Amino acid sequence: MTRGYAATTVAAIAAQARVSVETIYKGFGGKPGLVRAIVERGLAGAGPVPAEQRSDQIRDTVPDPRRILAAWGAFVTEIAPRTAPILTLARNAAASDPELAALLGEISAARLERMTVNARALSDAGHLRRGITLAQASDILWTYSSPELYELLVLRRGWPAEHYGRFIAQAMIAALLPPTATRQDAPAGSPAPGAAARISQICRARLLDRYEPMPAQIGRFTCVTQLIGHDAA
Repeated sequence: MTRGYAATTVAAIAAQARVSVETIYKGFGGKPGLVRAIVERGLAGAGPVPAEQRSDQIRDTVPDPRRILAAWGAFVTEIAPRTAPILTLARNAAASDPELAALLGEISAARLERMTVNARALSDAGHLRRGITLAQASDILWTYSSPELYELLVLRRGWPAEHYGRFIAQAMIAALLPPTATRQDAPAGSPAPGAAARISQICRARLLDRYEPMPAQIGRFTCVTQLIGHDAA
């Protein structure tokens, strides 16, 4: 679909795949079905064990939440290159394709449901910072796993995958967890001790005072993103 979603016909896809048009429709139901299949395959990640199963194993067996979130940052860099480009292409065409728009909404809702499961696990284990609700944690994980963020920083700004994964891990750690890990125990690239307090102080100076009235959660979230992105450079 290098010519764009709308300009690529099922006949062209069938010719490229060396199958009949009927085979495409029977197997996938048309272009939206192909998008779904590509995304589902991409979500499996690389290797014989699906990424979701590997993620669940880490989440359920690793006691340190910082290492869990660091692993999730790595999973984002594994999955996003396989899913974000096709989702970006489809999003650009969804405005004039109701079936495609419905599919993208379904995919986004499924990702939010998945992130809610992960957020609930962090909450049930007592890992979330005080004041962070389950809904807020779910939204934060949903945001940092979004194809839109990957598009902005990797596809448009050219960030290397390793840099992007480190940014995602650091930002999730700073946004969700209390600053209790020592430098020796924290995963590579994690914020230094006291970083949350420093972030809070700078937030008040840079954002909350400048853009009052701003809800505290929005200000803190925005500032965490800015500062972690700067530190990851």
